[in-house]
Amino acid sequence: MAEVIRMPLLSDTMKEGVIAEWHKKVGDKVKSDDVLADVETDKATMEVMPFVSGTILYIGVEKGKAAKVNDIIAIIGNEGEEYASLLDNNTTTMATTAETETTPTITSDSASAIPEGVTVIRMPLLSDTMTEGKIVVWNKQVGDVVKSDDVLADVETDKATMEVMGYADGTLLHIGVPAGSAAKINEIIAIVGKPGTDIQSILNAPTIHSPASHTASASTSSIAPAITSIAPTATTNNDDSRVKISPLAKKIAQEKGIDFNALAGSGDGGRIIKRDLDNYTPHAAKASTVAAPKSLASISGTESYTDTPLTQMRKIIASRLAESKFTAPHFYLKISVTMDKAMEARKQINEMVGVKISFNDFIIKASAMALRKHPDVNSSWMGDFIRANHHINIGSAIAVEEGLIVPVIKFADQLSLSQIASTASDLYSKARNKKIQPSEFTGNTFTISNLGMMGIDEFTAIINPPDSCILAVGNIIPTPVVENGAVVIRNILKLTLSCDHRVVDGAVGAQFLQTLKTYLENPVTMLA
Repeated sequence: MAEVIRMPLLSDTMKEGVIAEWHKKVGDKVKSDDVLADVETDKATMEVMPFVSGTILYIGVEKGKAAKVNDIIAIIGNEGEEYASLLDNNTTTMATTAETETTPTITSDSASAIPEGVTVIRMPLLSDTMTEGKIVVWNKQVGDVVKSDDVLADVETDKATMEVMGYADGTLLHIGVPAGSAAKINEIIAIVGKPGTDIQSILNAPTIHSPASHTASASTSSIAPAITSIAPTATTNNDDSRVKISPLAKKIAQEKGIDFNALAGSGDGGRIIKRDLDNYTPHAAKASTVAAPKSLASISGTESYTDTPLTQMRKIIASRLAESKFTAPHFYLKISVTMDKAMEARKQINEMVGVKISFNDFIIKASAMALRKHPDVNSSWMGDFIRANHHINIGSAIAVEEGLIVPVIKFADQLSLSQIASTASDLYSKARNKKIQPSEFTGNTFTISNLGMMGIDEFTAIINPPDSCILAVGNIIPTPVVENGAVVIRNILKLTLSCDHRVVDGAVGAQFLQTLKTYLENPVTMLA
């Protein structure tokens, strides 16, 4: 049957979206992962995907015109299929859309399948790489009365733990996925309606338009910032007293075997948060008596191991980087950079500016400036065409407990060093505290991975799709070099550029590195 595509909620402040461009027209056949349109919101221009396959039967909003959130913008179905009744029922139900929104997918499925007053809550798309979400905790139980702005559940994605709201008033009639289990995108996770309503027909209906996988967009992400008001969550201990602890902190405590009942929280109202678990130090173990050395023959023991279930983040890291490594033909270019002038410039800037500038900030700025001169390095492989990005968004990879995340410094070439430092510091803090929003870790056009601060001299990195290159940054090492026939000590930084040969040729990559080297060795040129 025909499916209604509505204007999705693409940011937490969005009231309407303007159709900046239609990529398809009436009569075109589309796949579930095709980009239908570019939508301009109050925050950015984003892509809308249908997540259904079929023929475009109707387009409801012209290019350049605005549509309010949840207005019908298109209808997709079988060629020649009748759809007028869907337009007549425009205001009655919310249809499954390109659900780039952070609110749960609320679907009409069919008039006969869903009883009046019932709302089906589906697993929403909460990040551009997400294929499923794990229910960390249910904040409501079957039989509870819920309001439209109640947080139903906390969902762990590959990037962060976010809250899911039902956006429906009524009674929670059904929970489809128990806490600790995962649900694929668009799978039913809950049903809200009037008490006593028969929902068996909904549960018996086949799952529709649930994408098997999701390919990340190369331009600004088509997903929305999660609406996360992270309310304090109270957990009851065995003594029935109330311990205020966030779902994430509780999860970490359980994984580490920490008794959170004994902890003092540093959050609002004494709530235990992730930081309290990070700073937790167990009491020192009692000193044991030193036993006499045993001969090798008398030593006995038990072999053991621990199996740790994969987090959503670790699953996605494994999937995306394996796909990148074995799909994109990587080649590597290395260059040495003398950092003496950069070190002196950093020292002077930090003495004058309130924001602390790191060497990584210098590298982000220099890379952004070099990308201006070498736009081919700022391009993306799109399968049957190459996309030249006109904006420069630099991803800066950082390690978190669950794996790796890449906060994105948007329009880095337009920012000063102090602005880059301030923006990056804020994003890193959010990432480590799992407060980072999808709009803040998507949309990269070039990525930097810096292990120099961990003492690594040099390394090669795997390209972060959809980028065509990634820069691996090593440690700055005092090194003897020959200058004018004399041996002198210089502070040398080694950089390795991983390139996708489908997009970037060796000469192009080499020219980019030469320009980057010039900026870093003469930082004053970045101010011109």
